[in-house]
Amino acid sequence: MNTSPTDKLVRPRQVTVAGWLIMVGSLIVLATVFERISGLNSIDTRAGVEKFLSEPPGDGLGLGVDGVLTIIRTLAMVAAGCATASAILGYHVLRRSRSARLGLTIVAVPLFLAGMATGGFMSSVVVAAAVMLWFQPARDWFDGVNRTRVEAAERGESPPRAQQPGPPPPSQPYSGPRPFPGFGSPPPTPGAPYELTDNRRLVPPVPADPATRPGAVVWACALTWACCGLAVVGLLLSVVMVATAPNLIFDEVYRRNPDYADQGLTRDALTTAIYVTAGICIVWSVVATVLAALVYRRVPWARRALLVSASVAALVCLAATVTNFLLVLPLTAVIATIVLLARPDSRAWLSGGRPPGPRGSVRP
Repeated sequence: MNTSPTDKLVRPRQVTVAGWLIMVGSLIVLATVFERISGLNSIDTRAGVEKFLSEPPGDGLGLGVDGVLTIIRTLAMVAAGCATASAILGYHVLRRSRSARLGLTIVAVPLFLAGMATGGFMSSVVVAAAVMLWFQPARDWFDGVNRTRVEAAERGESPPRAQQPGPPPPSQPYSGPRPFPGFGSPPPTPGAPYELTDNRRLVPPVPADPATRPGAVVWACALTWACCGLAVVGLLLSVVMVATAPNLIFDEVYRRNPDYADQGLTRDALTTAIYVTAGICIVWSVVATVLAALVYRRVPWARRALLVSASVAALVCLAATVTNFLLVLPLTAVIATIVLLARPDSRAWLSGGRPPGPRGSVRP
């Protein structure tokens, strides 16, 4: 059911967050591409390519240094073109353009693949934001569907009408018993809304159950999906590199940690440890991704499970920052997810209950 011309569709926060993530992420991808292209002819880059081509699997590619640099430059230019297109489409997505959403979906595939040449982090964020546009309530907003009117029509009720501006209704005189210390409640002020419970107590009105998904929940799910997606991609690349080019990996490991050889830590042991760790982390990331999807669909128990997963991930990242300071970035994202899921509006929406009322109010 489409809305009538008098209905006004409000843009969901999910679309706003996704649109800004697409635009800002695309601009960062562009800046990263230009930085990468400017450093292709540096001595360090050429030395790294030469070392890659001198060992398996690079020695079987039949390429020279200039050929590999040309491939990297081509992928970087493709990523730059896709990022430019996605930045423009992200702006039109905020203006409720269905063709822009479809264009983003098409551009997301080459952007993700070509973005690996520039690191792949921000390109993955842009792709995740584009995927968010196909979930509810964004899908209804793009289709011009007023979900409140549809649900009312399915129940056979008349759709709610917007309140027309006009003078407030006259206040009704208080007819209850006269209060005295310890019993009853004071009469309401003239014109103030109030509710009379079964035990004749006057309480402030309780807000209705929130129907719209809070922005904190959208951000928490988006952070979870982005971090888990990047973790899975990085771990799979590590497994592939260990399986195809073990010499390149382990030479670098022993160069950075010469104590491993003195401790008798063999390559077989390191390979087993990498495979086991990658398998556990990939399964963990997939489970966290599913939990975030359930949280997005308003499953109450999924919030508690995702909080436990995020708390354990925060402890792991905190312990690992001692050896790798770059893990501060995922640690920050995990802590932000925990804070967002612990907000009162997130708890109220996921529990299906009522949001917290004003401090000091009495509920029946």
